[in-house]
Amino acid sequence: MRSREIAQQFVRARLRAEALRDFPNTIPGTLDDAYATQDCAIDLWPDPLVGWKVGWIAPPWSDHLKEERLVGPIFERGVRHAPPREIVEFPIFQGGFAAIEAEFVFRLTADVQPGKTTWTVDEAAQLACALHVGIELAGSPLAPINDLGPLAVVCDFGNNAGLLLGPEVVDWRGRRLESLTCEALIEDRAVGHGGALSVPGGPLAALAFALQRCAMRGRPLAGGDLVSTGAATGIHAIRSGQLACVRFDGLAELRCRAIPAAARCRNAS
Repeated sequence: MRSREIAQQFVRARLRAEALRDFPNTIPGTLDDAYATQDCAIDLWPDPLVGWKVGWIAPPWSDHLKEERLVGPIFERGVRHAPPREIVEFPIFQGGFAAIEAEFVFRLTADVQPGKTTWTVDEAAQLACALHVGIELAGSPLAPINDLGPLAVVCDFGNNAGLLLGPEVVDWRGRRLESLTCEALIEDRAVGHGGALSVPGGPLAALAFALQRCAMRGRPLAGGDLVSTGAATGIHAIRSGQLACVRFDGLAELRCRAIPAAARCRNAS
């Protein structure tokens, strides 16, 4: 019951584009309970599920929870295609949390085998048909959500508000990870450098985790699903009106501007 109450309040705030002052109810004490809350929220959300974001859980939380990553859903209306150098607008929750993250994003070639709950990096690689560059639009109606820890983050869609999907990385299987580098800028000021090597274990390790964690929840991934593998340059806070840019060296330059989110449904219950 508590999971559904928490989920209802987060979903309501998102649909109304309203900030939350505090975490609704009590933060779950385990990852399983937090994912139960996320599952309730996914079922309440009016858009189809088209993928997952993967985030990192740092110590001491990872020591306590016995996991180093988390997942959150990406929905159809949250995916925006980002033509190189064009400015794409994306909505943020006024009074909430908003950030951009440089990402490497896999697209799956086929449905996952039902019941398979363990995945190696090599098995994950076989299931990926493409690797894209992109920008995760991190966001929540709750401003201090990251400060509250990963259990709170899991409850609210993994602190995800969308994905800017850039072009494919040609011949990604034959490229060395150290060649996939990028730089993030906000208002033309560099805020982070990194690349595929900045994702612990590499992007394929993040994909393998998503396949495993989602299968354990009874949500196996499907062909065409997108998996955003983790912040390659860090998490960079952004305010309404600001312009962000991520330069993927030798690949693409993606640009986006934060705008205030508009309510999708004022009467959301």
